[in-house]
Amino acid sequence: MQEILVKKTRAEPGEASLEVTIPPDSVKAAEERATKVYQQRARLPGFRQGKVPAAVVRKKFADDIRQETLRELVQESWRVAQKQEELKPIADPHIHNLKWEDGAPVTFEFHVELKPELKLERLGNFRLTRKVAAVTAAQVDAQLNAMREQRAPWTPVSGEKPKLKDLVDVLIATRENGEVKDPQPYQFVLGEGRAIPDVEERILSLTPGESVDATVRFPDDFAEEAKRGQTRDIQLTLREVKRQELPALDDAFAREMGDFESLEALRTAIAEDLKKEAEREADARVRAELVEQIVQANNVVAPRPLVERVLGMYAQAYEIPEERWEKFAEEFRTVAEAQVRRDLVLDHVVESQKLRATEAELDQRIQELAERRGMKAAELYASLEKAKRLRDVARSITEEKVFTHLLSQSTVEQA
Repeated sequence: MQEILVKKTRAEPGEASLEVTIPPDSVKAAEERATKVYQQRARLPGFRQGKVPAAVVRKKFADDIRQETLRELVQESWRVAQKQEELKPIADPHIHNLKWEDGAPVTFEFHVELKPELKLERLGNFRLTRKVAAVTAAQVDAQLNAMREQRAPWTPVSGEKPKLKDLVDVLIATRENGEVKDPQPYQFVLGEGRAIPDVEERILSLTPGESVDATVRFPDDFAEEAKRGQTRDIQLTLREVKRQELPALDDAFAREMGDFESLEALRTAIAEDLKKEAEREADARVRAELVEQIVQANNVVAPRPLVERVLGMYAQAYEIPEERWEKFAEEFRTVAEAQVRRDLVLDHVVESQKLRATEAELDQRIQELAERRGMKAAELYASLEKAKRLRDVARSITEEKVFTHLLSQSTVEQA
């Protein structure tokens, strides 16, 4: 029996195309195997199970047998291709240009995304600067005010116009030829950008219970591209205004926020949290600077197919509609390219230095996280597994090991 023929027709970093030719004898043998499977499964009137003639089965289940045959031929061809070309795919291949006629070879093309070969000749001897931003009193005050706003109740306001940061309840209807149509209720906080500027401006001029007819214009940067620059005739009714009454900033407030004896103790705790966050941000900047220096020193290129793959993941995560894909890809291509280069560098170090997180390290991290959350490790493990987040935890451990290894080979100066 002739062998399956695989020929590489195109190759570039991150992608390859392979032409596959499956001889008629192999196709026929696969068809016979698929037919036997359906002979065993078939339940047809007048025949005992497993005794249906092959000709009857082929006629009754023609499409199913053809699909099963193709599935087997593709799987076997992919095994041959991977072994022959020593491929390192990062995803299942796509099939194009399928041709299948009775008595003739089956031909098609594999298009496959590959992990590109990467040679990093320099991974160390870089000079990096770690600068931790100082925590200011203004930052602590801002955090305290945010906490006050979270605790503050909303109280109705009557007889006066709303102000920025007030919660408004409005009814907005369209006006066409003097007729008011389709009134819709909305609630939002003024100044948070939930409504277009023209609408907010009209609301600020009303007192509760008042209505106004207006023509409003959608901004040029409005999220819905089709509405940008468009105008609408509306009727706007301000139904209710609520305002927050911020609690006093004193020791009693501090005790309400947790185990703090005084406002000063709360301020100290907030400052410590902000300092830790500043240190994490400083570490993140050092890591980013290190990766960028490695990329520059080794001329790491982001292969186009991998960039397109990352852009697709971004678009899916942000739920970008198809009509906005091209503009989205243009805006985020630089970010995607940086992400691909970073991933290539880190993956190379993981594999070359064998730094992938171990089961023992994963178990230890789960135990630490569970203790912080006051729950059992087994419960947290099950929860993360159900949410498919275990891989994220393992990836975090792996990255920590990678950067510990890389930073040990460079100089980090404290600014």
